[in-house]
Amino acid sequence: MSPQTDHRAAGNHSTAHVPQVLFVCVHNAGRSQMAAALLEHHAAGQVEVRSAGSTPADEINPTVRTAMAEIGIDLDRGHPKLLTTDAVQASDVVVTMGCGDTCPLFPGKRYLDWDLPDPANKTLDEIRPIRDEIDQRVRQLLAKLDV
Repeated sequence: MSPQTDHRAAGNHSTAHVPQVLFVCVHNAGRSQMAAALLEHHAAGQVEVRSAGSTPADEINPTVRTAMAEIGIDLDRGHPKLLTTDAVQASDVVVTMGCGDTCPLFPGKRYLDWDLPDPANKTLDEIRPIRDEIDQRVRQLLAKLDV
């Protein structure tokens, strides 16, 4: 019976670590929302994804919603969230996008700073290249995660 028990334990993947990624920008209404949605899309459940803002807006930028809808990603159920210490502590990777010093730093976390233009007050034509740059960076990040 021991071999059967050992076999079950070897096949149990529920203890495997799922990487957790947090995307942070000031208003959590543009860049971080696009990045989180793109990582969720590309990772297909292999990564736990969050986004937050140091000063969250009331809603996601409507032009950002349109830009994402163009590539088949729906942000209609999303909403800006306040950055919390707990969200940072729970994350393996924290990607900041112009939030300055408002993101708390904790030992053992991997921090990346993506210098990207803020899509606020930009046209759809101006947002598309930002979206595409975020998509490229998200794909590179996903390739480096242990999934």
